Amino acid sequence: MTPGGTGPFAFGRLALLVAVLFPGAAAAQASRPERVTYVIVHGAWGGGWDWRRVDSILTARGQEVYRVTLTGLGERVHLANPSIGLNTHIEDVVNTIRWEELRNVVLVGHSYGGMVITGAADRVPDRISALIYVDAFLPDSGESASSLAGARFEEFLRPNLKDGMVQAAWETADRPVPKDVPHPLKTLTDPLVLSNPAARRLAASYILTIEKGADRDDFSPFADRARARGWPVHRMEGNHVPERAAPAELVELLLRLP
Repeated sequence: MTPGGTGPFAFGRLALLVAVLFPGAAAAQASRPERVTYVIVHGAWGGGWDWRRVDSILTARGQEVYRVTLTGLGERVHLANPSIGLNTHIEDVVNTIRWEELRNVVLVGHSYGGMVITGAADRVPDRISALIYVDAFLPDSGESASSLAGARFEEFLRPNLKDGMVQAAWETADRPVPKDVPHPLKTLTDPLVLSNPAARRLAASYILTIEKGADRDDFSPFADRARARGWPVHRMEGNHVPERAAPAELVELLLRLP
């Protein structure tokens, strides 16, 4: 042992002491790799571009990040058509995981992306280590985004429907890209079909964003559903798009989960 008790044997004894006194901490260190592979799925109207700053911060912290852009959205807007359904978007994610040969993936879904990651995990649960829902829909089998949104679907989505696409009413034609684009209606009305019990055993967490001064919002029922499943639920003060408004704070949460 080197002078001052800082040699390898001293570190070994310290590690043993930590393992004895704090077995949970030792198990967490053993189970969580230093480098995590995140596959991030954006919400309706958005694109992978929406998560660029989150990607940059995670990558700078030594993580691996894949930002999936769903068919017909973002830089894939040239493929937009009303026949695109929920299954197409699920396959976008599943094929990214398969073609990139990814394993032990932390699958992150924002808003509508919660529908997509739930379906993707049902297809390839063996490739997934954990799910993180960011102010997202948390569906059961047979549910759709429109059925979960309820009256909100009629209030907002229907008036902005044109040729089978839900318009991003807040955008203007002269705004340069990247920007939100029309979203295929069918992806929001297709019911999710789940059939793999293994997916229900995956670790999962929920991040609920709440505006300052508010107690609940439109996504609170999904946080309640997550809590009822025994998942950890974390509240983050802010609006519905933390990837835009508070990327650094969101990254800190992602790194702590699940």
